[in-house]
Amino acid sequence: MNLISCEKLEKSMVELQFSIDADTFKKAVSNAFKRESKKYAIPGFRKGKAPRHMIEKMYGADIFHYDAVNDLFPENYEAAVKAAGIEIVGRPEPEVVSMSEEEGAVLKVKVAVKPEVTLGEYAGLSVTKKVKTVDDAQVEAELKRMQDRNARMLTRDGAAENGDTADIDFEGFVDGTAFEGGKAEHYSLVLGSGSFIPGFEEQVVGHKAGESFDVNVKFPEEYHAAELAGKDATFKVTLHEVKYKELPALDDDFAMDVSEYDTLEELKNSIRKGMEDNNDKQADQQVENDLIEQVVGGMTVEVPQAMYDERMDELVQDFQYRIEQQGLKLDQYLQYMGMNMEQFRGQFAEQAEKQVKMRLAMEAIVAKEGITASDEEFEAEVKRIADAYQMEADKVRSLVNADAVKADLAVNKAIDFVKEKANVTTEQVSDAPAEAAEKTEE
Repeated sequence: MNLISCEKLEKSMVELQFSIDADTFKKAVSNAFKRESKKYAIPGFRKGKAPRHMIEKMYGADIFHYDAVNDLFPENYEAAVKAAGIEIVGRPEPEVVSMSEEEGAVLKVKVAVKPEVTLGEYAGLSVTKKVKTVDDAQVEAELKRMQDRNARMLTRDGAAENGDTADIDFEGFVDGTAFEGGKAEHYSLVLGSGSFIPGFEEQVVGHKAGESFDVNVKFPEEYHAAELAGKDATFKVTLHEVKYKELPALDDDFAMDVSEYDTLEELKNSIRKGMEDNNDKQADQQVENDLIEQVVGGMTVEVPQAMYDERMDELVQDFQYRIEQQGLKLDQYLQYMGMNMEQFRGQFAEQAEKQVKMRLAMEAIVAKEGITASDEEFEAEVKRIADAYQMEADKVRSLVNADAVKADLAVNKAIDFVKEKANVTTEQVSDAPAEAAEKTEE
C-alpha cells in the first residue's frame, strides 16, 4: 500500500487516496478467479471449468477486479489510516479510481475522523449549587407513606368507600354487545385511584360485598381504542369483597417496628437526614451538569454525523438489552408504542449529541492537562465491576479493554478536575414559593 494523499474536508471528514501495487493486485485477481469462477456458466463448458479469458469475454474484462478490490480493501485501508495518522469514527465510503493488472489499483475513501477540539474556559468556572431544603411537611408526607406501606388490610362489612380495595367481576357492553377487553374476574380495584374510566369507581362506592349492579359510563372522546371512543357503555358488576386499610399509630412502637430507631422522633430525624443527603447529591449532580454545559458551550468543534449516529445506535442497543432482560423484544415494544425504528431511534438524538460533545470536551481536557488513570485506579475499577456483577476479578480483567477502561476513568477525572477548579456558590432553595432563599458561600 502506498498512501497518495490525505485531504481534510468539511465537518471532520477526510479523503484518503492510496494505491495497491500491480503484483499484489494481479495475485488477488487470480485468487478471485479461482474462488468465483464456479458461479459462471459458459456455453460449451461445465460449470466452473471455463477458462478465465472466456468468462471475462462474456461478463467483462474487469469481472474479477472488483472481487480483488473487495479482498484487498480491509488490510490496505487499515494501513492507509495508520500511515495518515488519523483516528476514524465512521464507516468508510470507498471509490475505485483505477484498477488494472498492469498498474495495480488506486482507491479513494471518504471517512469521518475524530474532530479537533478547541477548548474555551474550563478552569475557574462559576456555578450556583441550589440545594432544596427539607421542611416538616415533606418529612410528615414520607412518614405517612411508611404508615401506608405498613397498614393492615381488613374486610369491610358495610358499603365500599373511597380508598377501599374492591374485588369485582365485570363485563362491559356497548349497544348491548360485549366488547373485547371489557371483561375480568376478581379484579382488584382501588376505589378513587382513577385507574378506570371516569365515573366507574364512583358508582362502585356505596355498594356492599355480594351485590350485583350496573355501572353506566361514557368512554372518553380520545380513548386509545378508537372503536370505543365517545361511546356509552354499561358494565355488569359483581362485588365480591371490600377491604380497607387499618393504619398503624404513629408512635414509638411504630418506629421500632419499621426501623432501627427506638423513638418516632429519631425516625423523623433519620427521614430528614436521608432527604437532605439526597437533595445534596442531586444538587451536586446538577452542578456537574451545569459545568459540563459551560465547557461544551465554550468549545469549538465540527462533530461528524457519524459520531452521533454511532452513539444513537449504542443507546438503542442498550435499551434493547434492558427490555430483553424483562422478556420483551424490541419489535414488540415498538408495536405497542406505535412507532417504527426510525422514530424510536430519533428519540435518542438529543441525548446522543450531548453525550458525544461532553466526551469530546473532556477528552480534550485530558489531553491538555495530561490526565491519566493509574494501574491502581484500573484495578479498583475492575474490582467495582466484579462486585457489581458478582464475577471474579480475573474474569472481568479478561473481558474488558484495559485502554478503554483507563480512557473512561481519565474522562471522569477530567470532570472532577473541572469541578475542583470551579467557583461554587451554594444556595438553599425551597419548594414553597413564599419562603426566602438563604445563601451561603462554600
